[in-house]
Amino acid sequence: MPPRVTPTVRQARLGAELRILRERAGRTAREAGALLGVDQARMSNIEAGRIGIGEDRIRRLAAFYACGDRALIDALCVIANERRGQHWWEEYRGVLPPGFLDVAELEHHATYLRSLQIVSIPGILQTEEYARTIFGGDVPALSDTELEARVEHRMRRRLIFERPDPPELTALIHEAALRMRFGGRRVAGAQLAYVLEVSEAPSVTVRVIPFRNEEFFEATQPLLYAGGAVPQLDTVQMDTIFGGHYLYAEAQLNKYRALLDIAEVASLGIEDSRDLIQRIIRER
Repeated sequence: MPPRVTPTVRQARLGAELRILRERAGRTAREAGALLGVDQARMSNIEAGRIGIGEDRIRRLAAFYACGDRALIDALCVIANERRGQHWWEEYRGVLPPGFLDVAELEHHATYLRSLQIVSIPGILQTEEYARTIFGGDVPALSDTELEARVEHRMRRRLIFERPDPPELTALIHEAALRMRFGGRRVAGAQLAYVLEVSEAPSVTVRVIPFRNEEFFEATQPLLYAGGAVPQLDTVQMDTIFGGHYLYAEAQLNKYRALLDIAEVASLGIEDSRDLIQRIIRER
C-alpha cells in the first residue's frame, strides 16, 4: 500500500508519539525498523503518519523502547485500530478541505474541550445563519455548493453533545464577539439566544470575558484545547489565515493551558455571563 498523501491529524499524531518514544529511548529509526522488519524509509513514513501500523507492532515498539506507560500505549492502539469511513465527517472527504475533517475528528475524540474566542462565536456553538454569514465572507467567494457543505458540516459537529457521555465544553467568549453583528441584528440576536440556550446543558459552560477586564490582554486566533484519552495526547488547535494549526509539544500545551486559565480567571461567573448576554440581546 502506498503512503498516504494527506494523513489526518490524528494519524500524524500517532506517528509523532511513536517517534517521541523512540527518541526518548535513544533508539534510531533504523533500529526500530529492523525490529519490525522494515527499512528506515518505511519507519520514517510510519512516524509521519503516512503509513499505518497495527496494534501488535505498537506494543512491540513500546517494549523495545522500555515504555511502561500502559495507558498511553493503549490509547495509541485505539488510534491505530481506527479506520477511515467509520465516522460522519468522512462523507466530506474530497468535498471540504482536510482541516474541516480534522477539527471534527478532534472534537469527537476529546475527553473535554476548552475554547477561547475573541471576535466570533465558537464554531461548535454557531447557528446555521451565523455560520453561513461567516463563511459567506470568504475571499474569493465560495461556490454555493461549498458554502452549504461547510455550513452543514459545522452544524453536524454539534452531534458530540447528543451522546450519552458528551465531552465537557468550557467556552470563553470575549464580550467583543457577543457585540459583533455578523449577519445583522436578527441573525446576531438569534445567535446569542442559542448560546444562552446551549449554556443550560450540563456539559456546556459559557463564560464571558468583559470589556472591563484588566487581567487578560491576549488577542489570539481562535483557540481550541482538546483533552486526549491521556494527557500526553492533549492537542491545541488554532485557526489562522492559512488554516488550522495543531500543537502538542509539552511546552506548547503548558503555555496554552496557562493562557486559558488566565482567561478564565478574567471572565465573569456563569450566571453573570448569562446576565450580560441577555443584556446585550435586549440592547439590540
